[in-house]
Amino acid sequence: MGSILSKISSFWSSADNKQPSSKILTNEKCRNCCYPKSEMQRSDVPDKYLKWETDFPNYVPISYTSDSIKGQPWADPEKLPEGNVWNKVDSQSKIDRTSHEGEYKIDGGVPLNPIGRTGIKGRGCLGRWGPNHAADPIVTRWKVDDKGKKVIHPETGKPILQFISILRKDSKEWAIPGGMVDPGELVTATLRREFGEEALNSLEVSDDGNNSMEGKIEDFFRRGIEIYRGYVDDPRNTDNAWMESVAYNFHDEDGNAVARFKLHAGDDAVGVQWLDIGRDVKLYASHADMIQKVAVRHNANW
Repeated sequence: MGSILSKISSFWSSADNKQPSSKILTNEKCRNCCYPKSEMQRSDVPDKYLKWETDFPNYVPISYTSDSIKGQPWADPEKLPEGNVWNKVDSQSKIDRTSHEGEYKIDGGVPLNPIGRTGIKGRGCLGRWGPNHAADPIVTRWKVDDKGKKVIHPETGKPILQFISILRKDSKEWAIPGGMVDPGELVTATLRREFGEEALNSLEVSDDGNNSMEGKIEDFFRRGIEIYRGYVDDPRNTDNAWMESVAYNFHDEDGNAVARFKLHAGDDAVGVQWLDIGRDVKLYASHADMIQKVAVRHNANW
């Protein structure tokens, strides 16, 4: 398995074939609800008061930063960074504080969520003030029957795609197996690392099968297409900290690469499976929007 992972590491960095990405700009999952894994209730934010430009004199949200991130080496310290550190990459720490949505505003020394109000201030359980960057690898295959023929959805008349999905420990929702981008790390490296940690590292592959699969694995991970780059409507977002992601699609068209593996969850998930793609699929955060873009691109069922 180690040799296969090293091959993927070498070729994933070439996954730079991009296409224009539509934006997922909304705050539906991070408003008017209790903050995740806490008893902190967000202030109510009606749609008409979402944008900062709209005067909302009665808006007095509580400030919350989870104890779980305090003192963590991957998180900002409690004391706000000094100087003009926002909207740029820190030359020393390599922390990327730029946003895919463009320049964000600063108010009271802290960043403002570029989409608008969320009903709570602080960082919540996010490590960074401002944008928290993630990468999401969407690995897909066609669903086939016992004879190897594509399964057609009876209503749309289109073939059904499947993607490798993990069951998150925190929310118990199915999700794309992504993760946070480390300071100074290339997004392509994060895609490789997170997929390996959450899905690929625990694949059931016999030693005899390693050599025969390596060539197919190498070719498969050359063909990454950027699907999305931008803000993510994540339940952890606050007025001052939010998630952003870059998502790539890696598609196994003929089913001879990763489609043949049996999967088991890694340490960061409690389950992993090939999940059918369709409009009824319920996923974490904005992941369904990203998956829809993949389905449209392949002219698959949605």
